[in-house]
Amino acid sequence: MKRYLSTLFWLPLLFSAYNLQAQQDLHFSQFYEFPLLRNPALAGIFNGNYRITAGYRNQWQSVTAPYRTMIISGECKVLRGLNTGDFVTAGIQATSDIAGDSKLQRTQVLPVISYHKLLDEEKSSFLSVAFMGGPVNERFDPSKLQFDDQFVSGTYSAANPTRQQFGATGFTYMDASAGISFKTSVTDNINMYAGAGIFHITEPRIAFTKDYDVRLNRKWVINGGLSAYVNDLDKLVLYADYFIQGGSRMLQGGGLYTHSFDESGEEAALSIAIGAAYRWKDAFIPIIKLYTHNLGVGLSYDVNISGLTAASQFRGGFELSLSYTGLWKRLAESLEKVECPIKIW
Repeated sequence: MKRYLSTLFWLPLLFSAYNLQAQQDLHFSQFYEFPLLRNPALAGIFNGNYRITAGYRNQWQSVTAPYRTMIISGECKVLRGLNTGDFVTAGIQATSDIAGDSKLQRTQVLPVISYHKLLDEEKSSFLSVAFMGGPVNERFDPSKLQFDDQFVSGTYSAANPTRQQFGATGFTYMDASAGISFKTSVTDNINMYAGAGIFHITEPRIAFTKDYDVRLNRKWVINGGLSAYVNDLDKLVLYADYFIQGGSRMLQGGGLYTHSFDESGEEAALSIAIGAAYRWKDAFIPIIKLYTHNLGVGLSYDVNISGLTAASQFRGGFELSLSYTGLWKRLAESLEKVECPIKIW
């Protein structure tokens, strides 16, 4: 019985550790809101000259201790490039995710710098290259775990001592990523981009003790997206990513159809978007988003369709996103009032 209880209470930590060793990076269903998670070179691909985004995700509430993920990021077109029309985007992304009963937590703070080279002013064609890197901290709380020797006469008490010892409950490493993307206007009403990137370039060591040499596999990605105005008031946006990491593969894609209630077709007054995303063999995600005065609020829910449906009953998790895109006129003037860096998407 004690052996069974020991196995039972270790499972949350072991499951979290498996996620690390299987190289499962965090993800969001509204992935189009967080370009730095997709490809560092997608920083700066938006209208305006600065953007702030934030998100909160709560997953597996119906199955086990919920997995909570938070993110905030900012991007700003800060400098004119070496040639007219070129520009530089600087940004930063901070994330924190907490998993399982052990409160296994990973916190990342990753600055990014991207250079956008104007290839064709008429088509607003840009080639972008970017680098992102910074510290990552991993830790867990052993006081949240229960062990078999804390059961006395079949009764558990946190006050009972345990022989289980931990040499380290946290560590920090440096992580780095890079990417390239190409954006162009197909017609006056259609824009598209394609890109590729690599995450965890140095394959950092992610073991809690020096006795084990566990590495975070490099992750490769290709991206694509399209924005098309159907008419003056309606716009269709499509996104897709394909990730390869170790022996894992992940394909995700989706789209939003946006209707503006402003006769000018701008999103300043009020716009509403509805759509869906799909993560291959994992989840179907309905999405709704409201825009008003450059502020966007998105809400989605994962309908789980993976092998866990027997336990989850198709319940995955909800996700909330906030975004604000602005135009700082003084910054626009410093960019020589070139339209391309502002009207890029």
